[in-house]
Amino acid sequence: MASDAHTDDQWPDQFRSYLRLLARMQLDERLRSKLDPSDIVQQTLLQAHLAIGDFRGKTDAEMAAWLRQILAHNLAHAVRDFGRGKRNVNRERSLQAAVDASSARLEAWLAAEQSSPSQQAQRNERVRELCVALEQLPDAQREAVQLHYWQACTLAEIAERLDRTPAAAAGLLKRGMRKLRELMVEKQ
Repeated sequence: MASDAHTDDQWPDQFRSYLRLLARMQLDERLRSKLDPSDIVQQTLLQAHLAIGDFRGKTDAEMAAWLRQILAHNLAHAVRDFGRGKRNVNRERSLQAAVDASSARLEAWLAAEQSSPSQQAQRNERVRELCVALEQLPDAQREAVQLHYWQACTLAEIAERLDRTPAAAAGLLKRGMRKLRELMVEKQ
């Protein structure tokens, strides 16, 4: 992102899918019936828009890190607001760490060591494309892929969380990855 690229009106759309993926991965399943990850992302982008003058970064990576901090803060408040315990600074820190870890796994999944600025920009673009492609998968396939690749769940754990047999979970994962590859190839 160029130094002034965050001043146009299009920057929120560049990060919406990415933030939604992180929110879905971190939002407790018991809260999903009460709170949609898209709502948290919308609140995050609204707060970022209102505070864009405070953003001091110049790159996509710096913007993504800033947005992850706002997202983690909003997730922590959502957990607190739904009566999941007293406000606890340690919980907020652990939520920030979880969001950052999910983001790191997402980026590592896409690329090996890439150090030049152009390679980093390409990787950032691929992360955004991956997030958009993930949103196009059926819910169960998307959940299986996320659980396996970004939360390191075993097939047995995926099956339990999705209330499926391990064979059905494996099928969801296989079909989800096949469709995801197709969608990513279309982007190239």
